[in-house]
Amino acid sequence: MRRREFLPALALSTAAAQTPAPAASTGRLKQCVTRGVFGRGMSFEDTCREAARAGAKGYDLIGPNDWPTLKKYGLIPTMYPPGPGGTISDGINRKESHDALEKRTHAAIEESAANGVPSIIALSGTRKGMPDAEGVDNCVAFFNRVKAHAEDRGVNICIEYLNSKVDHKDYMFDHIGWGVDVVKRVNSPRIKILFDIYHAQIMDGDIVRNIRDNFQWIGHFHTGGNPGRHEIDDTQELNYHFIARSIADLGFSGYIAHEYSPAPGRDAIVSLNQAVGIFTV
Repeated sequence: MRRREFLPALALSTAAAQTPAPAASTGRLKQCVTRGVFGRGMSFEDTCREAARAGAKGYDLIGPNDWPTLKKYGLIPTMYPPGPGGTISDGINRKESHDALEKRTHAAIEESAANGVPSIIALSGTRKGMPDAEGVDNCVAFFNRVKAHAEDRGVNICIEYLNSKVDHKDYMFDHIGWGVDVVKRVNSPRIKILFDIYHAQIMDGDIVRNIRDNFQWIGHFHTGGNPGRHEIDDTQELNYHFIARSIADLGFSGYIAHEYSPAPGRDAIVSLNQAVGIFTV
């Protein structure tokens, strides 16, 4: 090979080495994405194309208007977006909101069942002076109003575990014990916890032990590096290789959604391929 031919070939091989190939979709865990992993500037259709290319099975928190685009790329909507199950500030811990949220949740259960959406997100809401025990009682009361419908239609409702230290001040479900108390009392195979690993690390730590001890109550996972909620690699403090293997070894059959934001200067597609590779175990 002549020198002028060798140098371009070397450049191409170097670039290829720096860009991880999309992970094979043969691992034990079903992975999906959220919009934030693609950063800004990419069209939704392009994000779907890249998610499918990386080996993702679905896309979290995308509304019905975009489901046809997901289908085009062989993806499913893995979690119904917020709304039916309340918001971060005004959630299911408010009894005065239960009638309206119940109506929306029943509609979302039907829409999810008809379109193959496995889960709906629910949010506890903030305390605003409410004692935690009262919040548990109110969330249990809400779930008891909708659990039979969720069971009949085979749709999970997952209450999200968020941190109140950095991102969501005063959010009520900010420690794993509180959420486990809720779902244990409801005692339904369709009422589960959305275990967000980033938030859990900030509030309780001891990630793998908490997953193992409460595995039967967990229906969905979100990932994110800490600190900063960036890539899930060695730029942050969690050993996601070990976390991924631990979840797989438990036989988890639900979905794990990547929900980090690329750090400044990082290539979103390289980071996505890396994240999917970490969870391909």
